[in-house]
Amino acid sequence: MFESLQDRLGSILNGLTGRGALSEADVSAALREVRRALLEADVALDVVRSFTEKVREKAVGAEILKSIKPGQMVVKIVHDELIAMLGSEGVTIDLNAPAPVVVMMVGLQGSGKTTTTGKIAKRLTTRDKKKVLMASLDTRRPAAQEQLRQLGVQTGVDTLPIIAGQSPTDIAARAVQAAKLGGHDVVILDTAGRTHIDEPLMIEMAEIKRKSNPHEILLVADALTGQDAVNLARNFDDRVGITGLVLTRMDGDGRGGAALSMRAVTGKPIKLIGVGEKMDELEEFHPRRVADRILGMGDIISLVEKAAENIDAEKAAAMAAKMAKGKFDLNDLADQLRQMQKMGGMGGIMGLMPGMAGMKDKMAAAGLDDRLFKRQLAIISSMTKAERANPDLLKHSRKKRIASGSGTDAADINKLLKMHRQMADMMKMMGGKGKGGMMKQMMGGLANKMGLGGMGGGMPDLSKLDPKQLEALQKQAEAAGLGKPGSLPGLGGGSLPGGGLPGLGGGFPGLPGLPKKK
Repeated sequence: MFESLQDRLGSILNGLTGRGALSEADVSAALREVRRALLEADVALDVVRSFTEKVREKAVGAEILKSIKPGQMVVKIVHDELIAMLGSEGVTIDLNAPAPVVVMMVGLQGSGKTTTTGKIAKRLTTRDKKKVLMASLDTRRPAAQEQLRQLGVQTGVDTLPIIAGQSPTDIAARAVQAAKLGGHDVVILDTAGRTHIDEPLMIEMAEIKRKSNPHEILLVADALTGQDAVNLARNFDDRVGITGLVLTRMDGDGRGGAALSMRAVTGKPIKLIGVGEKMDELEEFHPRRVADRILGMGDIISLVEKAAENIDAEKAAAMAAKMAKGKFDLNDLADQLRQMQKMGGMGGIMGLMPGMAGMKDKMAAAGLDDRLFKRQLAIISSMTKAERANPDLLKHSRKKRIASGSGTDAADINKLLKMHRQMADMMKMMGGKGKGGMMKQMMGGLANKMGLGGMGGGMPDLSKLDPKQLEALQKQAEAAGLGKPGSLPGLGGGSLPGGGLPGLGGGFPGLPGLPKKK
């Protein structure tokens, strides 16, 4: 979502950091460009004005330390102000109230309320171990109640039985009562929306609020609607009173201005963001991490969190045992590729790495994108069990069969085999040390560099850390030099045998290497 803004701000600030000294005119010229970039990204005018004024005040009067170049100081000030604009601290859903805690979802039709209700319920059930009840109060939209019931079946979350002919306020009262009787910790009320804000909608929302006494009122807004979403938040807050925001479609190609404006305009925290259509594609909103991504500084904590969620500890242990014997076949390679896909593919991983955000275009130009993973997995899937376990069997006739089965050619198969050979050699070198797969190795290197332990390969168990500890992690990472481009272990940092992870930094072995970052 923030890619165009990231590119614009990156080029403006890079122009400053290269200079020895900055005059007031240099800062003013740069701030004019920053202002233009923010306005083009659809950030509200008064928010842009306030942001640039604060940066100007601090940048012009800043005491420059001898060890820091003036340009770097300006980048730090812009970074700090971005965090302040987004809300300084991440705020999660507050469940600190007598059970059942009532969460009321409000918003316009089509913003993704029902899907978001299902996502939040699944998150609270799996991550917070809460017993959740979902109730649809939408009696107008055809099959809205049935949609929520289906989401309940899909996620394994209880839903309130549907009784035809009940009013939304009666359903709300029944849901709270059912949650009390059923011993539920949380009840989520999915209210009806309209195509626009009108008086009957506001009266209905106020009546539901009075009947159910919600502890949290979350406004679900579509991030692609731009400044209209900001006006929507203001209107709902004035009439109903909201406690937080959930932005959907943050994985879209919108300009991101609504997300940057909302906290500043409404004073309400963005608590969660929807980053995809799957039920687990919901993330907490962390202002510092978003600011880091916008300024191309990467997001170490999110990367480690994704790894913690997606790396299967049992599989990693089995892989370590195989590697200790010096074995690494094509089945293992397929597992590693699937793990990287789960973590967002090459683009997703690179976007979270410090100093790597600008590499995406170069990677695409070198043919190193997620389609390559799919092609390689298709090749491996077209092999027999014996061929996957013993790649030496692959002679010309077998390659011909595999190529026709996977829609590739012999050259693609040869590249995959060359890559496998080089990785197998590297894994043999690591085998004696008993480390897990390449994703685990990378995360272990990260964790060790930050002075962390846990989870076998040195990776921290992030499920046991609270948000404050995670923020402290980020600071540790920066102190360890992980905020600098090219400093990630195994990616040019040289902490892995063989000079890093295959395919990251120097290109996949046997594939076109990436152009070096200038």
